[in-house]
Amino acid sequence: MNQHNLYRLIPLRRFLGLGTLGLFIASCIARRPDQPMPVQLLPAPQQAADSPLVIVLPGIGDDLLDLQDSGIAAAIQHAWPRADVLLTGATFGYYLHGGVGQRLHSEIILPTRLQRHREIWLTGASMGGMGTLLFERRFPAEASGLVLLAPYMGEPRLIRTIAAAGGPGQWNPGAPPASVNRKNYQTELWRVVHGWARQPETARNVWLAAGTRDRLLPAAKLMAPLLPAGHFLEMPGGHSWKVWTAAATEIFARIAPRSPDQVIRCQ
Repeated sequence: MNQHNLYRLIPLRRFLGLGTLGLFIASCIARRPDQPMPVQLLPAPQQAADSPLVIVLPGIGDDLLDLQDSGIAAAIQHAWPRADVLLTGATFGYYLHGGVGQRLHSEIILPTRLQRHREIWLTGASMGGMGTLLFERRFPAEASGLVLLAPYMGEPRLIRTIAAAGGPGQWNPGAPPASVNRKNYQTELWRVVHGWARQPETARNVWLAAGTRDRLLPAAKLMAPLLPAGHFLEMPGGHSWKVWTAAATEIFARIAPRSPDQVIRCQ
C-alpha cells in the first residue's frame, strides 16, 4: 500500500483496532477495483415471482469467503425464506480506490433490478455498513431499505462533536461537497443521517443494530433516535458476526411480513 492510501484509512484502522501490519496485509489481499466485484447468489429457499433481494457487504478484512462462512445468508433466509441473498466481495480495495457506491450500482443493483427484483435491500456490517450509507448518499432511496450492522461512522472526535451539537438532527454538516474523498467521507456519512431528521420518511425502512460491548455503539445510539420506533436493536456482545447474524435474523423476521408496496421509499 502506498503512503497516501495508508494515511487515508488510518482513522478506520485506529477505530476498529487494526494494527498497521494488519491493515497492510488486508490491503494486499484486497481485490483491485479494475476487476469485476465477485458475488455469490444464494436463491431463496421458497422461490416466488416477486422474491426480494438482500445484498450483503462485508466488514473490514473480510472477503466473499468470509461472508460465506459468517452465517449471514442463512440468518437472513431463516427469517425471510422468500429472499434471494447476494453476497458481495466489496473488500478493502474498493474503498481504497474509491467508487464503491458507483460499482455497487452499475455492477449489481442495475442488473438485478432489470432481471426481476423489484425489492432490493442493502445490508453491511462495520465497513460494509459504511459502504451501505455511502451508496445511499450517492443513490438516495435506490435501495428499498437499509440494514446497518454496527456501521463505522468515523473518528470518536467527530462523534463527540455531533453529540455536543445535540445529535445529527441539530448538527450542521455544511454545504455538500462535489465528491466524497478521504477528507470528507466521515462527514458525508453523517450527512445521510442528518437528512433523516429533515425527511423522516426516508428512514422508515432503515434498521440498525450494534452489540452492547461494541466500540461503535456510541455512534449507533446517536443515529437511533432518527429511526422509527423498534428499528434499533442492541444485541448482547461485541463487534462480531455472531452478534450481526443474530441481529439480522431478528430484523429480517420483522421485515418479511411487509408487502413490497409497504417498502417503497420516498426519494
